[in-house]
Amino acid sequence: MEMPLLSEVEKLALKKVKIFRQSLLRYILRAMLASMFIGFGVIVAFKTGNYFYLEHSPFAYPMAALTFGAAIILIAYGGGDLFTGNTFYYTYAALRGKMAWLEVTQLWVSSYIGNILGAAVFAFLIFTTGLYEESSVNGFLLSVVEKKMHVPTMELFFRAILCNWLVCLAFFIPMGLKGDGPKMFSMMLFVFCFFISGYEHSIANMCTFAIALVLNHPGTISWAGVIHNLIPVTIGNLFGGSMLMAWMYYFVNKPFLDDYKE
Repeated sequence: MEMPLLSEVEKLALKKVKIFRQSLLRYILRAMLASMFIGFGVIVAFKTGNYFYLEHSPFAYPMAALTFGAAIILIAYGGGDLFTGNTFYYTYAALRGKMAWLEVTQLWVSSYIGNILGAAVFAFLIFTTGLYEESSVNGFLLSVVEKKMHVPTMELFFRAILCNWLVCLAFFIPMGLKGDGPKMFSMMLFVFCFFISGYEHSIANMCTFAIALVLNHPGTISWAGVIHNLIPVTIGNLFGGSMLMAWMYYFVNKPFLDDYKE
């Protein structure tokens, strides 16, 4: 089963590369779309969780985790280019000799920049709606952001490794399933697992931080906190996707891949 699945990963990577080579602008816009889709997930997750948070219910985080799955469905079916998934796809294609490492790096940087721009635009749009003006609405979001900005660096790094390992699996495993129903269910289940576990996703964090920063926020939420979180989380995500997914699948399947004919 793994050979056709890995072949799909390779095809997806090469399809994305084609867009990048044709137009950097189109590629950046696709990356912006992906983080804006995550923004929709962030809003629905924290708005839902806030109802429970206000009642001091232990269901605040589980309900947020459950509804955040909307983001992965939007990315998988609505299109978009996410840095975290790209750490897997492009690394695997490069290991297979289908891409140059320089281009892999350019694609990672381009998708990350696009994701940042998308997060900023989405945060501005949310600010203009006034949906989070009331402090009673944004309590849960701000409390989670504040905690994320004060986690020790090494803990962030290892949480990020586990996060992207799971998130890449959320895109990879459904490739082998038949029908949209099972695919969507498995994607949402994996995303629920990463969210409820408390792992760290760089793009989801940047979207959440961007929204928090445009709201009336306490001094404990700052740009210094954003950098403290995003640097180790981005590096951890990169390690999780490129090593535990791309390199691991390439290495353990290498004897078969050498003989595999598409």
